Formats: sequence, C-alpha cells, structure tokens
Amino acid sequence: TQNSHTAKTVGRKSLCILTNQRVPGAENMKIILAFLFIAPLALSASADKDYSSFDSAASPETKSRFAMLDDVRILANGLLQLGHGLKDFVHKTKGQMNDIFQKLYIFDRSFYELSLQTSEIKEEEEQLRQTTARLQINNEEIKNLSQEMNSKIEDLIQNKIQLQEKVWGLEDKVTKLAIIQPSVQETKEISSLKAFVEQQDNHIKQLLRIVEDQHVQLDRQHNQIMELEDKLNHIELQELAENSFAEEQTEPEAISFPVRNATAITYQSDGAAPDCTALYNSGVQSSGVYTIKPNGSESFDVYCEMKFGSSWTVIQNRVDGSLDFNQTWDAYTDGFGDLNEEFWLGLNKTYSITKQGDYVLRIELQDWKNNKRYIDYAFRLGGPETDYTLQLSRISGSIPNALPEQTELRFSTADHDMDTINDFNCPENYLGGWWHSECEETNLNGKYVAPRSKGRLDRRKGLYWKPKKGRYYLLKSTKIMIHPTDLKSFD
Repeated sequence: TQNSHTAKTVGRKSLCILTNQRVPGAENMKIILAFLFIAPLALSASADKDYSSFDSAASPETKSRFAMLDDVRILANGLLQLGHGLKDFVHKTKGQMNDIFQKLYIFDRSFYELSLQTSEIKEEEEQLRQTTARLQINNEEIKNLSQEMNSKIEDLIQNKIQLQEKVWGLEDKVTKLAIIQPSVQETKEISSLKAFVEQQDNHIKQLLRIVEDQHVQLDRQHNQIMELEDKLNHIELQELAENSFAEEQTEPEAISFPVRNATAITYQSDGAAPDCTALYNSGVQSSGVYTIKPNGSESFDVYCEMKFGSSWTVIQNRVDGSLDFNQTWDAYTDGFGDLNEEFWLGLNKTYSITKQGDYVLRIELQDWKNNKRYIDYAFRLGGPETDYTLQLSRISGSIPNALPEQTELRFSTADHDMDTINDFNCPENYLGGWWHSECEETNLNGKYVAPRSKGRLDRRKGLYWKPKKGRYYLLKSTKIMIHPTDLKSFD
C-alpha cells in the first residue's frame, strides 16, 4: 500500500510538472517519456489499493468506482498535456524547417548571381589579355624598327667621319693652293669645289638631325606603348574627343525645298498659331518660349528659335548634361525638362505639329573642340499606333549621315522596347530613348559623357554621332528642330 501511494504521488507530481511548465525541445521530450513510464505504475498501485480495500470490506463499491474515475481523469489530463506538447514541438519543427529552406533558396540565388558576375569578369579579362598581346606585338615591331634606325645612324656617323676627313683634306689642299697663288680659273674651280663640299656637309648635318629626331620620337613612342597597359580605361574616350569635326566639310550647303501647301501653317479660327513659323510670320521676331495650338490638338508651350529668316520649333536640346535623358516611355511621349535649358518636347506634341503637313528635320551638332556641323532630312513621323515610327531622307548637311534612310525606325525606351534583337535591349544599354535600328551606333539621347571620363563601358553610352563608315564623334551639344518645307533656302 505504501509503494502504491508513493507511485501515485510521483505520477501526480509529473502531471503537475507537465501542466504548469513548458520545456522547449529535448527537455520536453524527456519529461514526456518520464510520464509515459510513471503513469502505468501509478495506475497499478491504485488498482492494488482498491483490491486490498475490497477484500477487507473497508470501502463500499461506489468509493472504489469514484477512485478509478479520478485516476482516469488524471491520465486524460496528462495525455492532453502530452498532445499539446507534441503539437507545439511539431509547429516549432516546421518553422525551423521553413527557415532552413528559405536560407537555402537565398544561398542558391546568391550563388547564381555570383556565377554571372564571375563570367562577366572572365570575359573582360580575356579582352584585356588580347589587347595586351596586340600591344606586345607592336612593342616588338617598334623595338626592331629602333634597332634598324640605330644601325642606320651608326652608318651615317661613319659616313660623316669619312666625309669630314675628306673635307679636312680638301681644306688643306685649298690652303696650299692659296699659298701657291693659283690662276683665276683655278680659283673659281676651287671656290666652286669648296661651296659644293660645304653644301654636302650641311646636307649631311640636316640628315643627321632628322635621324636623331626620328630616333627620339621612336623612343618616346616606345615609352608610350609601355604605359598603354595601365591606361586602357582612358584611351578610347580620349580618342573620341580627338575625333572632332575639323577634317569634315566646313562650308554649309545652300538648300532649296519645294513650296509646301500653305494650309499647314495657317491660323486656327481662334487665332492660335499652329507652329513657330506661323508665329514668326505674325511678327514675333525673337527666340523664346511661346504657346502654339496645332490643328486638332490642345495648346502647349514650345521653344521657338529664330534663324535663317524664319522660326524653327525645337524638339530636343542638350548643352551640358544637366538633365538625365534615361527616361520612361511615358516621359518621352509627354516630354520632360526645361524649355529654356535642356529638354525633350515629347513625341505626342511633335506628332501633332508634323501631321499638319510636310516638315524638315534639322540636327545641329557641336563637338568638344566647338566645331559645329548640321544635317537636314525630309522626314515623316508616325502616330502612337505605330510607336512614332520615323522615316528619313537626307537632303543636305556638313557631316556624313549616321541614321538609316528610307527605313521605318520605331522609337524605343528601356521599358518599351518593341524590337529587341538577339536579346540585346538597345535603350537599356544605350541609356536613352531613340529611334533605334538594330542597335546602331548613333544615339543623341544617350548618356552625356565628357572626354577622359573613366570607364570603358561609357564609350557606347555617350552622346555621339557615328556614320556607318567612319569614326565616332563625341558630342558636347545637340539640337533637333523642325520647320515646314515652304522655306525656300537657308544657311
């Protein structure tokens, strides 16, 4: 009886521990196992006590039955607490498993991005190796050329010594002849011979001076080539800056255009001007910001530039890189910037002007040596349903053409690229919306890059003009204007 009472007491204490305490993890599992071990002992002891009481006829049958129900309740509470503990343990285990899976996913993604960056670094390293190999070959060629020049210089020095010895011998002979007092004819021959010798000597000295200068230049070039490996990130843009318009045609061309139907530049019934040319014809003679109202469109502000005896509507102006032209499709459609500084008028506004009739598109360019050039196109601009398709036909200019002619060019931005070619997004890589054609080289809405800017990738993101057959022209400023084709001649 005493043993059964002890076992029952221990069982009840274990149940109290399970009821009043929450032990996380492994400790909770240990208490659960202890309860499973102790509970049967408590029940067995209680049963023995009940049987002993029954044999001694000390307790009635109802008391034994209530005692059994009490034990069952205790066991039920223990099992309930055990269930709650197991449920909490399962939830915690699930949470830990989810955390582990999340960390594994983050690790896999980081590893993938790292592998992509590693591939790009390997490609750049391979390009650098190829460039270094070409420079080493050029260096060897210059070394060989320098050795040949040194050999020639030594030969010339030997020839000079021999000629000097001959000159000294002739001078001695002339001195002796002067002492002997030669005849007049002999004196003339001697003077002629002496003049010839002096002339030859001067010629030899000039040749030696030229050779020495060439040798110095070769040494300087050799030193420069040795330093090229450390300057690869600066050379390309420096070359772009040196490619100015100085060697191109400088005389502007006189341009004649057919007279266009005048209905395109007439005023609306309410008196608003349809473009800058109509404003000029009404008496406005100074450049500035004015309000126009094209036929069938709402009124809006434009910048009118007075030149060539008329007024042009400016649709793009870039002067110093103060405005970021890497904008969205909506921004290029509606326009952005300050009309008195850098700006893009907007495709929708430009279309509302040009749909009134035939217009001329003029592009004015200025390089970093302040040389200015221009090019004029007859053009046609489509509406929003065609993504503002542009077709060009060159009329004249003072710089080679760099835009495809007689081709439908769709306007694209990084977020609205309709003609992605070979998975290469032109607007995204060239940082600006433009009428791209197979990712050609010219982009007047690209990133504004000054000469000697660091970074090799900036070359293809700069503001430049690139004819199909020709070099890059890195630009300092650009301006795009339109004018009705009724202008007879300008420039």
